[in-house]
This record gives sequence, structure tokens and C-alpha cells, in this order.
Amino acid sequence: MMKKIRKIAVLTSGGDAPGMNAAIRAVVRTCSYYSLECIGVFRGYQGLIEGDFKPMNARSVHHIIQKGGTVLKSARSKEFRTVEGRKKAFKNLQEQEVDAMIVIGGDGSFTGAMVFQEEFELPVIGIPGTIDNDIFGTDFTIGYDTALNTVIEAIDKIRDTASSHNRLFFVEVMGRDAGFIALNTGVGAGAEEILIPEEDMGLKRLLQSLKKSKRSGKSSSIVIVSEGDKTGDNVFELARYVEKNLPEYEVRVSVLGHMQRGGNPSCFDRVLASRLGVKAVELLLDNKFNIMVGLTNNRIETIPLVKAIKGKHNINEELLRMSDILSL
Repeated sequence: MMKKIRKIAVLTSGGDAPGMNAAIRAVVRTCSYYSLECIGVFRGYQGLIEGDFKPMNARSVHHIIQKGGTVLKSARSKEFRTVEGRKKAFKNLQEQEVDAMIVIGGDGSFTGAMVFQEEFELPVIGIPGTIDNDIFGTDFTIGYDTALNTVIEAIDKIRDTASSHNRLFFVEVMGRDAGFIALNTGVGAGAEEILIPEEDMGLKRLLQSLKKSKRSGKSSSIVIVSEGDKTGDNVFELARYVEKNLPEYEVRVSVLGHMQRGGNPSCFDRVLASRLGVKAVELLLDNKFNIMVGLTNNRIETIPLVKAIKGKHNINEELLRMSDILSL
């Protein structure tokens, strides 16, 4: 399907991630550069259904590259999961004479974009924006690097108090289905143990490891726990189990929660978002669509949306092996 692209809609969907604003800025300014119209869709797919649109130009996105969150907002939309809801959304886009759409988000957002494209043949490009870094087809997602830096800073501060009081801290980080944040921050912060969904360590092995740390002379310990880890029912139950079986430890729990999504995006995330935003618009101008644009070996590459959704971004097994060596 060859189509002349004159007007592009851009939206953010799913969980917010630092760098989304940089991606929005790149899309809008690239549209201006190529003399295309651009409209921003507020509140993701729900905004599509309700016609919550705003024309955007180069000046609309000044001073947002450094801001966290998303100026276009994000929201869940049960209605968009229905055929009737998607028909409303497409009708609104038709009334605005939109020729294509760029969706910034994660695999759930891409699933909605793919279904929408298949039903109405509207050209769509996906830009991966999620702190979890769990999207197949890209080495890094927008927001991941900033989240790592946020977690590292928090763990360093927790380490100070852990050392002062000879305590064992369980620090829960985000990652319901993927342990990328936990693994990388665990290595970067020098954690004694790292618990991730991809590897069920088991309670007995965890106890053995902590006993070994105690025997080696460590007066305090940090255990990084991905929220999707299967070692215990939850981080608080895990802490209670360890305290019961290892009474020599004074155990504390810190859940970092949504602070990991906030904050000014790192330079890496700003540059990544800018590169992907520019490329997304240029791909549409080349009549390439229903794909995700990502970064592989520092090169901008594309992958079909269906592969990005169904593929699995595997954990770095070598880094996992190294974490065992470095935790001595």
C-alpha cells in the first residue's frame, strides 16, 4: 500500500518512561522539517477514542527534552480493546485527515497499534518506551538507562545505612516479567545477591549464600529483588523468612516503586529517543510501516511489530554468571 504521508499523529501509551518527551519532540520537529502536519494525542488510546487531539509544531515541544514523564499523558483504555472503540478512534483520525500514527510505548501498546493497523490499514510505527527494557528487537528501550541510574543512586544511599547498622536490606525494583533492572543495578551496586524472574534461586540457596557472606566477614548485605522474582511470594515474606532462619541478620525492606519511572532522562535516553523519533517519521515517508524502530549494536534497525511483541529479549547470561563471581 503506497500512501502519501501529509499528517502524522503521535501518542504515548502504557507506563511512562523518562525520555518519552524527547521522542515526542523528535517526531514533531522532524515533521516540521519535512513540512508535515503533526497532531498530539492526549491520554493514549483513550484520547484517540475521545478525539483529544492538539496540533503540534516545532515551538509546541520547546523545553521538554529534559523533562520526565510524558506531556501527552498516558492512560489505560478498556474501550480500545473493543471493535466499537477502535472504530471510534479511526473515525476521529479520519476527521482529522491523519495519514499515519507513531506509538511510543511497550508491547501492550504495540499490540493495540498492530490490531488497529490490520483493521483499518493505517500506517503505524512503534517506538519502544519502557523502563523494563523487555522489548524484543532493540538493545535498549527509552527510559531504561535513566531508571538504572535512579536505582543505583538509591541503592548507594541504602548501602550507607546498611553498613552503619550492620543490616541486611532487600531492595525491590521494577520488573514483573523481566530482570534487566535488577541484574544490571545489582552488578553496578555490588549487591550480594540478585533475584530475577528468569532464574528461580530457591530459598535454601539464598540462605546458603547469605550465610557464606556472613562467614566471609561482611557486616551488611544488599539483595536486589525484581518484583516478578519467584523465590518468595513477595519481598516482605522473603525478608521474614530470612530473618526467621538467620537471626544473626537484622533485616529491612525497601521498595523503590514508581520513583524508578520519574526524573529527568539521562543523556543516553535523550539521544536514543531523538534518534528513534527522527527515524520513525522518515520510515513513514519511505512508506514503511507496521514496524518498530530500535537500536541494535548502536545502529538504528527495524523489526515487524508482531516480532517485537512475540519475541523475547533474553537476559544476559554472562552478566548473571559474573554477578556470582563478584558477590564474594
